[in-house]
Amino acid sequence: MNGIRIAAITLILAGVMVLDKGGFTYPKATHEASLGLLSLSVQDRKKFNIPIWAGIGIVMIGGALLFAGSTRKTQPHEEDI
Repeated sequence: MNGIRIAAITLILAGVMVLDKGGFTYPKATHEASLGLLSLSVQDRKKFNIPIWAGIGIVMIGGALLFAGSTRKTQPHEEDI
């Protein structure tokens, strides 16, 4: 499998994940307190939203790369003719 196909499949999978989840969450530490040996921290979970149109665009770019990578192999070279 060549690099273009791997990149295309990766883009398609990433686009599908964006369409499925709509973004990703990450922890963000908001408060910390330390009293002697006791340490407390509070973490909030923030969500980073990715628009649906971006997921569709990523899937389309991946599909175009996959199609372009497959058609380039099927065309004969000049020395083969």
